Formats: sequence, structure tokens, C-alpha cells
Amino acid sequence: MLKSLAIENYALIDSLRVEWDANLNIITGETGAGKSILLGALGLLLGAKNEGQALKDTARNCVVEAIFNIRGLGLESLFEDNDIDYDEEITIRRVITPAGKSRAFVGDMPVQLVTLKELGARIIDIHSQHQNLIISSEEFRLTTLDTLAGSHGLREEYVALLADVSALRSELRRLEADMSAARRDEEWLRYAVEELRAAKLKEGEQAETEQLLATLESADRIGEVLTTLRNTLDDDELGALTTLTRSERDLESIGDRYPAGVSLAERLRSVIAELKDISATAADEAERIDADPEKLQKLSDRLNTIYSLEMKHRADSYDDLLAKAATFEAQLKAIDNSDTALRELRARIEAKEAECRAAAERLREARVGVAPTLEHSVVEMLRNLGMEDAIFVVEITATQEFMPSGMDNVSFMFTANRTTRPAAVERIASGGELSRIMLALKALIAEKQQLPTVIFDEIDTGVSGRIADAMGDIIAKLSRSMQIIDITHLPQVASKQGTHFVVYKEEGLSNIRRLTKTERIDEIAKMLSGSEITDAARKQARILLG
Repeated sequence: MLKSLAIENYALIDSLRVEWDANLNIITGETGAGKSILLGALGLLLGAKNEGQALKDTARNCVVEAIFNIRGLGLESLFEDNDIDYDEEITIRRVITPAGKSRAFVGDMPVQLVTLKELGARIIDIHSQHQNLIISSEEFRLTTLDTLAGSHGLREEYVALLADVSALRSELRRLEADMSAARRDEEWLRYAVEELRAAKLKEGEQAETEQLLATLESADRIGEVLTTLRNTLDDDELGALTTLTRSERDLESIGDRYPAGVSLAERLRSVIAELKDISATAADEAERIDADPEKLQKLSDRLNTIYSLEMKHRADSYDDLLAKAATFEAQLKAIDNSDTALRELRARIEAKEAECRAAAERLREARVGVAPTLEHSVVEMLRNLGMEDAIFVVEITATQEFMPSGMDNVSFMFTANRTTRPAAVERIASGGELSRIMLALKALIAEKQQLPTVIFDEIDTGVSGRIADAMGDIIAKLSRSMQIIDITHLPQVASKQGTHFVVYKEEGLSNIRRLTKTERIDEIAKMLSGSEITDAARKQARILLG
């Protein structure tokens, strides 16, 4: 329930504050006084886009603030999901700066506009006279049926399954495109895979082969170096090993007279052993490294093969070539398995479509089940609104295609005359008839949704006299179970028991005030007779006010 609304520096409003009644609130005022501005400010508060005309005074902020009582509305989870502190009485504030920046708060917590919109949809429904045209929207007709049937859970189930179907279909299109592209290159791909397989590439092979080739290409020079080393170490007369062995024996011989000689001899023995090992290794390497032309050619050919493959496949390195080879293998395997993959994916799609179709059928059953109740309720209300011969029919036609809200086409068929065949309400109904039909639908929806606050902005456009009085009775009846704010130009509606506000313009500024009983008589009289209030008008106003 909306408890209060405060507006500062918005359009033609400098500053105002309204305390609202918990039941029926009636707003009247001359055309252009600013009634629509109130709704504009409230819409801004609940997340509407700032069109850049909010500021009256461009030197200060525009601020719209409202206090709501949300006790019993089950909004705790919404507050928890958005990390907002919950309280049964909340303050919502929207601030527009002179620079056009927007800030929104629930309590003291800053929130995004999407959160305001979600919250606003749960606490207020605003219906303006222009929204009578939404009856031409199939989404509105579907939503009306689902609201009255209580089938939003079924609809959410269908929407979730349809999202799964759409995702799988997208995956199928992607896979088919990939396979089509792959098959265009299949011949080349098979050739590349066979060529790379024949090459029998091994991890680290290029570096190892390059090292072996470099060694063999220098085999003669390496042999000379190794032979010189062996001669230096093993020469019988002048070799290092011969000389050092002799010195080692001499040190041993003086050990009893020179103890340090024993230690030197032992150290020299270690050096001699290492040199002998070096000599043996040099001998082995000299025999192993041979300038074998055949082996040299084989290694050279192998490297040329590797280099050629790297160039052909634009590989940055040998590791990159191995990676590309693995990718080609995977692509070829995918082509070979594509029929199986496509068949499995199509089977998954068929299964998910069957689930979605079953959900759509359950949703249709709920809609078909509530349609007679909707027809009867609307006709009864239209009769109370002076349309004795009205016929209202809900036509539900099954479709073969999945649509966003189910597999149904819904039409509201109407005629005000029993001799006339019902036709689509948006094509056949006059403005006054459309207002009455929308009031009937809105009344049913509001009662079902149990919205705390409903705002009617001149929903009574196009009617007058007894019909206006009947519309006022329906609006007043609704206010017994919820808060109603009704903007009207009709004295028959404005005179219903409730709190009466008048919007007026003073010195170019819009304002609003709550009327006393006496002021209300004058306001109703003005609506009856025009700017000059007559005694007869006052008398009629008193009669309307009971």
C-alpha cells in the first residue's frame, strides 16, 4: 500500500507531499492541472526511464520519494536476492541530478533501476486510458488467462523448456555449420593427416636430429681433437699419464721420510684415474663418430621433411607442428563421427521438444479451463455497466509452432448486440465499450493478483451518466480489498465514498490538496456545471455524495 508520496523539482511541481488513504483515493482537476505529472513522477520512482525533462529547476536535484507498507506481500525473498534489508514499511527514493545522472534507493540501500522495476511490478499496477489498447496485444490476453488460471508456474516451466529447445537448436545449427565447413576441406584434411601420420613425428625429435647432424657434419674435426687428446694422454714417452704415473711412484717412495708425499700421491692417483677415463671416453667417441655419408644424408633428409611440414602448415615451432597435427586428427575424427553426433543431438532436440509440447498442453488445459469463468465474469460485469446484450468469448486456438508464451493463439471476441456476430474486441468495440471491458478485466486481474495498490488513470473515458455511476461502484467495491487511486473527470465516479484530492495549478505550478466535505461538494458541483458553481449543481453534488 502506498502511504505517502513526496515530489520535489519535477516538471511543473516545485514541492508537494500527499498522504494516501488505505482504500479509495479519488483525484480530480482541470485538464492541464498536472494529474498526469503525478503519475509520471510515480513511474519515475518505480524505474521508468528519465526522458530528460524531470527537472523543473536545472540547478537542483529532482527527488521523488514514497513510503510503502508491504506487510504480507511475500517480498522477503526479493529483498534477500537483491541484498536489501527487509522491513514491512519501506521508503523508495529516486534522485535525478542536474547532470542527468540517476540514483535510486530502497531504504538506505542503493539499487539498480531493474530492481525498482521488479519491486514496482509487485506493489503497484498503473492503468492509464492509453493502456486500453493493450487488449490488442496477444501477450496481454495470454497473461490475463494465466493470471486468472493461476498457471504462471506452468508458464515458467514451458518458458524454461523452450529456452532449452532454443539452446539445443542453436547448438545443432553451429554443429551443422562446423561440419559443413569441415567437409568442404575434408579432402585436404585427410591428405594432411595421412602426410603427418607418415612422418611419424616424435616429441623433441627436431632438436635431437639437429644436434646429431651438426656432430656428423664436423666428424673429421672432432676426430682430430679426440686423437690429439689421446696422444697427449697416452704417449709412451711423453704422454701425461706416463709422466704422472712416474711422479706418483716417486712420491710413494719418499713417504716414510716425507709423510705429505703420501697424501700428494693419493691425490695424484685420483687425477690419473680421471685422465684414464677421459682417454677411454675419447677413444670410444672417436670410434663412434664417423663421417658416415649415408647416415649424414639420412639425418639431413629427416630435417628437411620436418622443416617442409612446418612451412606447409605455418607452424611457428616443432611443438606447434605437433599441436596442429593433433588438431587435424581431432577434426578428421569429428567429421568421421559427425553423423553420429548430429543424430544424437537431433534425438535430444526431439525429446526436449516433446517435453516442451507436453508443458504447452498442460498450460492450454489451464487456459481452456478458466476461459468460461472469464467469459461469465466479464459478461456479468458488463451487464452491470449497462451492456445488457454483451457477449464476450475467449477463443483459444492451438498452434503447431512454439511461441514465447505457449502454443496458443488467444482472441477476445465481443459484441454489444446479440444480433451481431462477435468479432475481435480491439476491432469492434467503441472507446466507451473498450473502457468498460478493460475495467472488467482489470478488476478480475487485480482481485486475483491481490495487488496492494491499483491506479486507474481515467479508465472511465468514453462513458457517462448511469454507466459512469456503475463503473464508480465497481471501482469502489475493489477498494474494499485493496488500495485504489482513481483519476477521473466524471462526477459520478468522483462522488464515490473515499478520500478526494484535487490537483490544481497556481502561479504556473502544479499542486494537490485533500478536500474537506464542503470543498468536495463544490468540486463535484464544478464538475457538473463548469467553472460557475450553481445552487442546482451543489444540490446535485450532495445527492451524488449521498
